[in-house]
Amino acid sequence: MSLPPYAEFLGVTVERSDDGQPPVLVMPFSSDVPGRPGFLHGGAIGGLLEMAAIVALWHALDDEDARGKPIGVTVDYMRGGRELPTRAKGTVTRLGSRIANVEAVAWQDDATKPIASARMNYLLTR
Repeated sequence: MSLPPYAEFLGVTVERSDDGQPPVLVMPFSSDVPGRPGFLHGGAIGGLLEMAAIVALWHALDDEDARGKPIGVTVDYMRGGRELPTRAKGTVTRLGSRIANVEAVAWQDDATKPIASARMNYLLTR
């Protein structure tokens, strides 16, 4: 799976699932993207959420070459990301012929306590 260069800068890795679910992306904490002292920068969290949404869309379309243009993005920050690895997973909630709606959630040590979530809408170019 080919992620954008930004993912490489952030150190993002892919945890594949054997149950047919979209993969989980994992971003280690890095001093390259600091927020306030002891916390992860919100832009890095937002970037991770966007990548998780794109990976979920590729998974749903079964095509890594498929492209979507973002036409709407909403990110909700729920708590500060600490100096821990951060995981994110996307879920396609609607896949039409031209528009896809995707939700993504980021968490750290407990998946039931997200640190941020996003809703993204993509115009599909097939």
